[in-house]
Amino acid sequence: MAGEITETGELYSPYVGLVYMFNLIVGTGALTMPKAFATAGWLVSLVLLVFLGFMSFVTTTFVVEAMAAANAQLRWKRMENHQEEEDDDSSTASDSDVLVPDNYERAEKRPILSVQRRGSLNLFEITDRVEMGQMASMFFNKVGVNLFYFCIIIYLYGDLAIYAAAVPFSLMQVTCSATGNESCGVEADSKHNDTDPCWGPLRRVDAYRIYLAVFTLLLGPFTFFDVQKTKYLQILTSLMRWVAFAIMIVLALVRIGHGHREGHPPPADLAGVRNLFGVCVYSFMCQHSLPSLVTPVSSKRHLTCLVFLDYVLILAFYGLLCFTAIFCFRGDSLMDMYTLNFARCDVVSVAAVRFFLGLFPVFTISTNFPIIAVTLRNNWKTLFHREGGTYPWVVDRVVFPAITLLPPVLVAFCTHDLESLVGITGAYAGTGIQYVIPAFLVYHCRKDTQLTLGYGTVNKHGSPFRHTFWVGFVLLWAFSCFFFVTANIVLSETKV
Repeated sequence: MAGEITETGELYSPYVGLVYMFNLIVGTGALTMPKAFATAGWLVSLVLLVFLGFMSFVTTTFVVEAMAAANAQLRWKRMENHQEEEDDDSSTASDSDVLVPDNYERAEKRPILSVQRRGSLNLFEITDRVEMGQMASMFFNKVGVNLFYFCIIIYLYGDLAIYAAAVPFSLMQVTCSATGNESCGVEADSKHNDTDPCWGPLRRVDAYRIYLAVFTLLLGPFTFFDVQKTKYLQILTSLMRWVAFAIMIVLALVRIGHGHREGHPPPADLAGVRNLFGVCVYSFMCQHSLPSLVTPVSSKRHLTCLVFLDYVLILAFYGLLCFTAIFCFRGDSLMDMYTLNFARCDVVSVAAVRFFLGLFPVFTISTNFPIIAVTLRNNWKTLFHREGGTYPWVVDRVVFPAITLLPPVLVAFCTHDLESLVGITGAYAGTGIQYVIPAFLVYHCRKDTQLTLGYGTVNKHGSPFRHTFWVGFVLLWAFSCFFFVTANIVLSETKV
């Protein structure tokens, strides 16, 4: 996320990149999708899921095109600097050979034919890992850069609030419901209030807040230090995730096959579209991490086709997960975290599997929370950084970590409504990152490429959606969704 050019890292094949991208997109947000599906109706949910998947694919190709354009500009500047050095060393160089760096008038002085004279090197090859912040600095003005970081920061705050609520909520649901002799976890057909008893005089909400305090005390201190996500930790969490998803899908299919189908979802219920939209946007989020995923791919010849294949597979997986869920369980019994529906004796008879699924979010989210927190802290530092300036120790080591950690913990203290948290984060900050920023990035990178390299320059990694219509359509869709979600929230609050 940091606004800089980082090391490319170890190269991997296109198909390994496809797996990495699949793992990135299919995360914790998928666990809140079944309830959103049941609330909005299966037909509306399916249509919206496919459409939002398509829109996410469009903006993913926009980001890849912007990455290629950023690489071309960086490579062009290096070529210019090298030529300047040669011209300075040569006393016979003519005035017409002198380059004017960082001047947009060079598009007229140095037409695209000069690029062809350089040789067969393709300027648009993606070899430097140019992060989103650096692309924003290259193609946006100062206001645009600040808005970019503001959007990223709001999204990361939403991420942390979801994580901070999901872990104690899962622990509360499993442990407060496992107080009987059978220790069956979440009881079938049970609807608990926060004021219901948990252990003795302690209410469920008290248990939730105790777990939240423990979670904050254990993982919060990592915000004050630098944390690196290790390769083996990533492999472990990915393995646990896929084991959990596979178990849930198989168990749901078995229950349906044995005639234990409980769900009869309606085709449409527009009242649930607001949360469904936010959850789906959140569940397709990958644009901010594309530089880290795409740059190390060894061969990018068929990159767009591989990305399209990834989205088709993700759509199929989401459809399988959600449709098995909404037909296996009644809509009003689906939990915010889908894993908790399997912490029941009548669903899973093996205690180890019940507790693994019930506590699965605790393991995976706990490993990601420090990483996201450090990323947010670093974005705050980048936003306020001034060239040549340094932060006092107190600001660097105390203030920035504190403003990173406290807001999401306070939000989690006030609410554990995960569906709403995911929906709002996706509908607002997610819309900015997934739609608005890629659209403006590709629009400005195309203009800058024409000015820098000349009109008619062909970007080999250009989006299939090259017409300006698609940029306008994405922005129109983004702002329409923003106003729709806002109006829906206002009207819902007014009714209450």
